[in-house]
Amino acid sequence: MKKRKKKKIKNESLIRGIFPKSLGKAYIDFKKQQDASKLKKIKLEEREESKRLVQEKKDLKSREERIEKEENRLKLKEEELAQKERDLKIKDEEQRKKDEDLRLKDSDLRRKDKDQLQKDNEIRLKEEEQKRKDIDLKVREDEQKQKLQKERKRKKLEEYKIKLEEQKIKDQELQKLKEWELKFDEDKKRKEHKERVKDEQIRLKDLEIQRLKEQEMQQFKEELIEEQIKKDELN
Repeated sequence: MKKRKKKKIKNESLIRGIFPKSLGKAYIDFKKQQDASKLKKIKLEEREESKRLVQEKKDLKSREERIEKEENRLKLKEEELAQKERDLKIKDEEQRKKDEDLRLKDSDLRRKDKDQLQKDNEIRLKEEEQKRKDIDLKVREDEQKQKLQKERKRKKLEEYKIKLEEQKIKDQELQKLKEWELKFDEDKKRKEHKERVKDEQIRLKDLEIQRLKEQEMQQFKEELIEEQIKKDELN
């Protein structure tokens, strides 16, 4: 805002010449006062205008900052959307590859199933042939088993007879051994009994000797006591 220039009275002497001296001075003072008021008002308006401009600048800066933040937010949002679209494209591509892989695997599985079916048929034919061979072999094995069973039975019977005879001999020997052990135990018990009786006799004899010794000792003590009493009475 342009500053207003202060209007000056160009010819104060002219005014003084027109009006009386006191009235002219008053008029000049009034004009000065009026000019001062106008100047003060102009300065006040300029100050208010300056404040308004400063506030407008602040508001403008604040709006610019909000607009910048919003633009940044929108830019980030756009970048996020773009990234999501890229991720989605990548996922779609991965899914397409997975679907293609599954299709190929399914085709491969069908081919393998066909090959496996053919192999199964071949295996089944081989198994049937092997089964017939196994039946023939089993028949021959059964015949051989029967022969072996008869031979084993004959051998077992012979072995059983031999074992019976051996067991009979063992039983006889065992019986003799038991009889000998019984006799040995009886002889041992008799000897042990004699030893115990002998030991008991010795023990009783030792006890009797000990008893006699104790009696003699007691009698000797009593005699000593009596002698001592007699000596005490004499004194």
